[in-house]
Amino acid sequence: MDTTVITAHTATINGAKIAYTATTGMQPVWDESGKPIATLFYTYYKKTTSENLDRRPLLISFNGGPGSASVWMHIAYTGPKVLNIDDEGYPVQPYGVRENPYSILDVADIVYVNPVNTGYSRTIPISGDEVKRDKFFGINADIKYLAEWLNTFITRNERWTSPKYLIGESYGGTRVAGLALELQEKQWMYLNGVIMVSPADYKVFKSDSPISSSFNLPYFTAAAWYHKALPVALQQKDLLDILPEAEEFTLNTLMPALARGGSLPIAEKQKIATKMAYYSGLSEKSILQHNLDVPTNFFWKELLRDKTGNTIGRLDSRYLGLDRAEAGTEPDYNAELTSWLHSFTPAINFYIRENLKFKTDIKYNMFGPLHPRDDKNNNTRENLRKAMAVNPYLNVLFQTGYFDGATTYFTSKYTMWQIDPSGKMKDRLSFKGYRSGHMMYLRKADLKTANDDIREFIKKSLPNGQSAKY
Repeated sequence: MDTTVITAHTATINGAKIAYTATTGMQPVWDESGKPIATLFYTYYKKTTSENLDRRPLLISFNGGPGSASVWMHIAYTGPKVLNIDDEGYPVQPYGVRENPYSILDVADIVYVNPVNTGYSRTIPISGDEVKRDKFFGINADIKYLAEWLNTFITRNERWTSPKYLIGESYGGTRVAGLALELQEKQWMYLNGVIMVSPADYKVFKSDSPISSSFNLPYFTAAAWYHKALPVALQQKDLLDILPEAEEFTLNTLMPALARGGSLPIAEKQKIATKMAYYSGLSEKSILQHNLDVPTNFFWKELLRDKTGNTIGRLDSRYLGLDRAEAGTEPDYNAELTSWLHSFTPAINFYIRENLKFKTDIKYNMFGPLHPRDDKNNNTRENLRKAMAVNPYLNVLFQTGYFDGATTYFTSKYTMWQIDPSGKMKDRLSFKGYRSGHMMYLRKADLKTANDDIREFIKKSLPNGQSAKY
C-alpha cells in the first residue's frame, strides 16, 4: 500500500552518459478523515546530479483511456527505456526494452503515475465494495484526487521548488488540462508547462457535426495520402503542402455546409462532395450517401476496400487490418491497438519485475475498469485557459500525429485556438505535428524529433530569472 523499491542505472542520452535512480512504488490516496481508500503505482526517474532541485525540472506523466495505464509514454517515449519494435513501431520478438537514446531524462526528472485501477493501482479494499466510486471515476473526481496525490508526492520527494510540467496523452490531455487549474487553486502548486500529446477534447467530440465531423477531413487527407489513395495532383505533393488546402476547405466551406443541413442546395451539396472526394480518397457517391457527414468508422473500412481490401487503423492509420468480410461499415478490430498490446504488455511486465525489481502478484492492468463514471461538467479547456491567465509562467505545447483518426491533429489545432479566444496568450501556445499516429513516438524518426521538441519546450519555458508578471 505504501512501499518503494529503488534501483540505480546508467543511460546514454544524446551521446552523454548519465546516472539515475528509478523509484517504483505505491503511494496511498487518503479520504478526508485520513483513511487510505486507494493506492497508486508510480515510477520516478531521477538523474543523479549535483544540480540543485530548484533548477531541475520535474515532468509528471499521465496516459489516458480513460482507464489506461501510464505505460505507453513510459516505455516508448520519454523514459530511459523503449520497446523492442521496428523503426515504424511494429512488434518484433524477442519482446522487451532497450535503451532510449532520445529520452528527456537529461533535462528533466520524470514520474509516471497510474490512476486507480490502471497498472497496479487499486482501491482499498481492491473489490471497491466499501469505496465510493464517485471519488475516482469521473472527469472532475479524477482531477481532484490526483491533485491531492501529487501534493503528497511532491512533498515526500522535496520537489516543491522545482519547475514542474504535466504531460498527458489522449484522455490524459483532458486530465492535465484540468489538473493545471486544480493544482493552482487547491494545492497552490504552479506549473511551468503543460504538454498535450494527441489530446482528446470531449467538447469537440460531443458537439454537433458541423464541428466534430468537418474536422475529420484534413485527417482523411493525411491518411489517404499515406496510402497513396489521393488524386495524382495531390498525391505527388508533400503531405505538408496539401494539408493547408484541406484545412482551408474545412473551415470555409465544409463546416458552413454541414451547418446548413437539409437547407443546402443540391447543386452546392454535389460540388462540395466532389471536393471532399478529392481531399479524402473516397467516392462522391459514398460521401453523398452520408450527406457530407462521413463517419470515421466508415472511412477506416472504405478507403482501401476496392484497392487491397484492408482496413486502416483508428489511432494510427498507417496500420492495416484484415476483416472477415470486405463488406460492412466499420472494421472488425483496431489494427493498431492490437499491434501495440502485442509488444507493450510483455515488455512492461518484464521491465518492472526484472529491471526495476518491483514484484507483485497483482495483475498489471493495461486497461482497467472504471464504470460507472461521471463525465458531466467538463470545463477542462476553460480551466487550462484560466490557469494560463493566472500564471504568466505557464506554457502549453500540443503534439499530434497526422495519421491519428481518433484525436485528429486538426481537432488539436482547434482546441488550441479555443483555449485562448482573445489571442492574448498565443505566444505561450505551440503546436507540433508528426508523420505518424496517436503515439507518434513509435516511429523512430518521430521519437527523436518529439523528444527534442519537449526538450526545447522545457528550456524555453524556464523563466531564467524573469518575474511572473504581465
